[in-house]
Amino acid sequence: MRLSTAWMYQQSLTTMLSQQSALAVTQNQVDTGNRINVASDDPAGAGQVVSLNHVIAANTQYSTNIDSATTRLNTEASTLSSVNSALDTVRTLGLQAVNGTLSDSDRQSIASQLSQIRDQLVQLANTTDSNGNALFAGTSTTTTPFQVGANGVVSYSGNGGEQFSAIGSGLQVVTGDSGAGLFMNIPQGNGSFVANAGSGNIGTLVVGSNSVTDLSAWSSALAGSGGGYTITFDADGNWTAADANGNPVLDSSGNAVTGTYTDGGSISFNGMTIAMSGTPAAGDTVSVASGQQQDVFSTLNNMIAALQGGGSDTQLTNAMNRQIESIDQAQSAISATQVAIGGRLDTLTQQQGTYSDLNVTYQTALSDVQGADAYTAISNLSLQSTALQATQQVFAQVKSMSLFNYLK
Repeated sequence: MRLSTAWMYQQSLTTMLSQQSALAVTQNQVDTGNRINVASDDPAGAGQVVSLNHVIAANTQYSTNIDSATTRLNTEASTLSSVNSALDTVRTLGLQAVNGTLSDSDRQSIASQLSQIRDQLVQLANTTDSNGNALFAGTSTTTTPFQVGANGVVSYSGNGGEQFSAIGSGLQVVTGDSGAGLFMNIPQGNGSFVANAGSGNIGTLVVGSNSVTDLSAWSSALAGSGGGYTITFDADGNWTAADANGNPVLDSSGNAVTGTYTDGGSISFNGMTIAMSGTPAAGDTVSVASGQQQDVFSTLNNMIAALQGGGSDTQLTNAMNRQIESIDQAQSAISATQVAIGGRLDTLTQQQGTYSDLNVTYQTALSDVQGADAYTAISNLSLQSTALQATQQVFAQVKSMSLFNYLK
């Protein structure tokens, strides 16, 4: 068999190139710490690496979303705490205002304080998050959802939607509550109905606390009442009740509902009870209306107007009692939202902990699939380098094996 010089050269070159390629791969493993740097290194393993990287990237994004959601919810919780404190002050001032010993200047001073608190509440309602987005605008992009107009009337330009943040596959958490439910659409009275002394009353009748005592009776009777009732008194305290259509309210036997009121007593019918004090004059009335709403800013404006209106102590007390009820309803809505925020923050904390644990698991799996064993890689690098050097030396010796060299 004849071995040509060209064939020996080609074989040596092929061997050296192959060894150089293997050496380059091992050198890359040592430099990067990865066994798989391109798909050709291990096609099956490369597929696992791609899948694991996708999962890790998704979890990292969810963790980032959780951090942002936590910051936003903490800001909202802090803001609502300030709102609640302001409303506590409003309630205290409202109770102080019904003191019959107050002078007109005292009432003006309270009205001035309420005006300042109203402005403070507007500012709090327009609070923004770390990105400059309004907390209480719903899903609207409006940066200042609450605007103060003439005579202190506040309008809302946001919407009733809730903002969400994705914190997992198919898992979302509310990160923004609508100002419509927190500040604007607040139920009046006890949440079911509001009882108001007639504006034209001339007696000293004051409507106090009231409530639904029998929900079933209230609900069934309300359906046929037209949405409310009017209670009318005579000079002896006897009262009758009519529905919103002017028809007498009847009991289960078909008789007109009536009774006699005494100072400090209450009136009950159709599942509701209304406590009162004072003495009604003939023709004085109390209206009962359901489903009424009032924004918290109007509540303060009504209190301010009552204090500045120069009405009688009875009128002021009735006005303040109704507005204090509205304050209570507003605080109830805020407290419910604060509880909900606490639950959301707890969910975020648990989910963040889950992702932290999963990240360790996935990173370990990725290292097992993609990572190179440092000791093995360095050992292989040394062996391959030595082998390449040996091949190069052999080639140098083979290259010198020529008949012409021998003849010389």
